[in-house]
Amino acid sequence: MSAGRGLRISLAALALLAGGGVARAASNADLQAQVRAAETAFAKTMADRDAAGFATFVADEAVFFGRNVLRGKAAVVNAWKPLYEGPKAPFSWAPEQVEVLASGTLALTSGPVYDPDGKRSGTFTTTWRLEADGKWRVVFDKGCPPCDCGAAK
Repeated sequence: MSAGRGLRISLAALALLAGGGVARAASNADLQAQVRAAETAFAKTMADRDAAGFATFVADEAVFFGRNVLRGKAAVVNAWKPLYEGPKAPFSWAPEQVEVLASGTLALTSGPVYDPDGKRSGTFTTTWRLEADGKWRVVFDKGCPPCDCGAAK
């Protein structure tokens, strides 16, 4: 191979690495759509009564806030297991707000929680982290205690 040809190949490779052929990072709107889809699928595990599916969304070092603080995936999954028993879900939720950091590594979702009859009973807030395997997982989760959200204040 001639020196000139080798130089042209090296320059072409550098151009590809500089962005010509490398996939660009997802836009913030794309990341928000990914996180919204993850939250929606996470909520669907409750509707589907799929405790194993629920566990796939929980990060190893997750912290869930409730009556007690649950630390770690094993503690969260164990504490939530009874919520997945029985034919009818004890509650449901859906994301209304989704925000992603400019870095594309952390996101926050928030929205209503509904009782089994579909009445709004609270609000949840979840922090998601983009893991090394490319999946969004929950690192922090907090719901407000049950409330009468329709009451005038």
